[in-house]
Amino acid sequence: MKKIILFMFLYISLFAKMPEIVSVEWLKKHYNDKDLVIIDVRDEKAFKKAHLKKAVNIPSLEKLFDKNNQMKLPKLSYLKELFSKAGIDNNSKIVVYGGKNPIWAARFYWISEILGHNDVGLLKVSFGNWKNGELPVTTEIYKPKYKNFIPKVDNSKLATMLSTYLAINKEYIIDGRPYEFYIGKKSHAKRYGHIPSALNYPGSLTYDVTKSGSVIKSFESLAKLYKDLPKDEPIILYCEDGADAAMNFLVLQKLGYQVSVYDGSWLEWGNNPNLPVEKTPRKLKK
Repeated sequence: MKKIILFMFLYISLFAKMPEIVSVEWLKKHYNDKDLVIIDVRDEKAFKKAHLKKAVNIPSLEKLFDKNNQMKLPKLSYLKELFSKAGIDNNSKIVVYGGKNPIWAARFYWISEILGHNDVGLLKVSFGNWKNGELPVTTEIYKPKYKNFIPKVDNSKLATMLSTYLAINKEYIIDGRPYEFYIGKKSHAKRYGHIPSALNYPGSLTYDVTKSGSVIKSFESLAKLYKDLPKDEPIILYCEDGADAAMNFLVLQKLGYQVSVYDGSWLEWGNNPNLPVEKTPRKLKK
């Protein structure tokens, strides 16, 4: 009987799926797991100043957007090599963290999901937002062993300009930008407003910001935020550049919603004069 229990414990430890939101306690417990890879998405300057031991630096703004089209995902071949050089293969368990704003780490999470790698989780707190000494911090640069990552693309998690256009007034569309951007008072694109029929659920509502950093809210409290959305219908998410939308993606997918992220988001839509735009806020029809 003891052998059976031990076997079951080992099986669960080895094959259990990563939690979507990783607590400091979970990371402490699994820090030395053989297949664990830690990704730091902050810029290189911040990374070199201090980072978690054995963390690999993949700056979001530099590495997770196409260099020739900042509104798009990098090419599949590029992402395959990026993951492989980071020491990631299909058996890896990944913990990703960022700076005070967790949305850039969420973009890495979403990209991992698109590539078919589901064993990835966001650290619940931003870098340094833990008790002194709880996690090992260093300035030493860790060089991971190259591994062969094989993407298994899941297109169901990726929306396009066309699929978003066809969803207007037919499917649920969520704008993850701040409210002032949603109603057209601000914009980083040439045009102001939002995609017609889109509802506004800012990605910033998924986490709290403190003096020491950010903390992602509990799924129990987030379930209340999205409670009026249907779980049996597809939902397209977008924001400015695919980061706030990625944060919404993580939370909504965990809560059981059918979600995908519009890759180009507002920077593509808002700069295309041929696409419809509106500024009037939409309310969820119950």
